[in-house]
Amino acid sequence: MKSPGNNEPTKKHREDLTGEHPFGDIGQLIIALLFLIVWITDSFLKYSTLLNKYIPLAVQITLGAIVLIVALIAARYGMNTIFNEVREKHVVVRKGVFGIVRHPIYLSEILFYLALIIFRTSLVATAIWVIAIIFLYYLSKYEEKLLTERFGEEYRQYMKDVGMFFPKLTRRKEKKTD
Repeated sequence: MKSPGNNEPTKKHREDLTGEHPFGDIGQLIIALLFLIVWITDSFLKYSTLLNKYIPLAVQITLGAIVLIVALIAARYGMNTIFNEVREKHVVVRKGVFGIVRHPIYLSEILFYLALIIFRTSLVATAIWVIAIIFLYYLSKYEEKLLTERFGEEYRQYMKDVGMFFPKLTRRKEKKTD
């Protein structure tokens, strides 16, 4: 897409992208900063890390690293699919991680927070993580409303086929028509 009055492509808006909540980015930034401040402070002051003494450090590091790697993979592939590929035809993206979950970028954010909680179990940070999940769910529902308005039945079918944050374990059987 070109900016009005010049030949430079605009980076702010692409016609192949549907949109997001106007407060989504700032809300995610506020929650991320709050989470990190609480998590780091709690890691040093240990006011709500009482579960750490029951979980071996090797388990915390191993499990936390696995969750962090999955988060980074989901973020990388989700971001690359959406932002590095300009689609001429407006379609519901079902390829790659979008064939597994509808919101892999938000899922990666949820998993990133979870990995930090596993590394250093902070109950207060866990409470903020729950708030982050609720906020990301709200953003997802808002975006899905926009996508349903844009793509109609095609997106509704995608929602039936693919889970929001978690893969669906069973696929819907196609109805046979005679």
